[in-house]
Amino acid sequence: MAWPEKKRYLELLEALAFKHAKRWLGICAISTLIIIGYFNVGHSANRLGGNASAAPATQLNLDQISTAGDASAKPATKLWVCPMHPQVIKEQPGVCQICGMDLVNMEQPGTHQSGHSHGVHLDTASQQKLGVRLAAAEWRTLSQDIHAYGNVVADESLAFNLSAKLEGVIKKLHVNSIGQQVEAGQVIYEIYSPELLKSQFEFVELLKEKNKLLQVMMSDDAHTTAYTMPEDEMMDVRINAKNRNLYTEKFLYVDAGELIEELNRTYRPKEVVEIRAPQPGFVTKIEVHEGSAVKPMDNLFSFANPSRVWIDVPLFPDQLAWVKDRDEVTVRLPKSNTPEIKARLQFISPMIDSTTRTVQARLSVNNTKNQLLIGSFLDVIIHAKPHKALAVPRSAVMRTGKGDWVMLAEGEGHFTPVEVKTGIEAADSIEITAGLQAGDQFAVNGQFLLDAAASISDAAQRMHNNHDAGKH
Repeated sequence: MAWPEKKRYLELLEALAFKHAKRWLGICAISTLIIIGYFNVGHSANRLGGNASAAPATQLNLDQISTAGDASAKPATKLWVCPMHPQVIKEQPGVCQICGMDLVNMEQPGTHQSGHSHGVHLDTASQQKLGVRLAAAEWRTLSQDIHAYGNVVADESLAFNLSAKLEGVIKKLHVNSIGQQVEAGQVIYEIYSPELLKSQFEFVELLKEKNKLLQVMMSDDAHTTAYTMPEDEMMDVRINAKNRNLYTEKFLYVDAGELIEELNRTYRPKEVVEIRAPQPGFVTKIEVHEGSAVKPMDNLFSFANPSRVWIDVPLFPDQLAWVKDRDEVTVRLPKSNTPEIKARLQFISPMIDSTTRTVQARLSVNNTKNQLLIGSFLDVIIHAKPHKALAVPRSAVMRTGKGDWVMLAEGEGHFTPVEVKTGIEAADSIEITAGLQAGDQFAVNGQFLLDAAASISDAAQRMHNNHDAGKH
């Protein structure tokens, strides 16, 4: 093809492309707008619970709600809402297309009666369908037996230490193991004490002096003639008796009372003296060994008297409202053939143990037959005194992080959540200290659905108010 012809051909193609360019640009713009609109509709449906059809329904129902307060508009129809998905609102009863739950009747904002602005209204059919039952708060006498366990411990008021009361050297121990039972008057240890040996010699001299004075009084001359003891001899007798009493008290003080009778009989002092237990008990600590040098006030042994023991009972804070001092207690021993022990609580600690988070209660029990072994565990039943209180069934109280609530029935199908203060709890009842009065009716079951419906109704009213504000 010659060059002039090629040039003319290119000019024709250029003219044709320019002619159709505007048409193609228009088609591309329309396609782009269609794609953008499709994605915007999909995202709106996701925000409304994953169903695009819910958006028009919600908008429609909000328009109906907004006209409920307009006297010139026609009355709004009943609305039904899902307890789990408040965006699902329909004009007819049915099920939620998201979760499958039955829809509940929602009272229209603007049709609330006075005093029901934060509650929910259910007709009789809906109440029966939800299984809502009502009960009334009433005064009851609440009582409860608290079952716990007790730990047997030594009565600290009967515990005692045996300390050295004179200086010396321990020659022999007769108690050498923890838990060993000791009777009153039993030999605990033997000691050599120069101080005690000197006291024995002095006591023997006083005995000899006493005998000389008695010989004069018992002589033949004193019996045959009217004998009158001189004043100085009478004074010597009195001083001798006083000194002998002082040494007798010293021997008793150092727990060596057996020396008195032996010295009166033999007049022979002992180098090694036996020291005896002043009272019964069992050994809890040994702090001395044979050959140890001791001095006054050194602690040698610790004992606990098992004739009376304590039973410590740990109680949890929620049980304290029931338990009072002097409450009757039944103690059951592990052996089935052993009779139960009856006692009373004598002490309740005012502090909570930081480790176990319990409060220690205590009772004192006689243990003369040594039936209760230190460290053993027992079954304890505390018979709490009856308590008169305004009570409701336990199932009626909703426990939440913001407090305890009940669904108060205000009549004609209206329910309102009311915060209450609770007290002691029995097996099937709970005390109400504030929030209710005797005779007030409330929902015993289904109250969680009612509470959810009340929250949804309140949310719908806020949506309605926001919708009205947006118009203005």
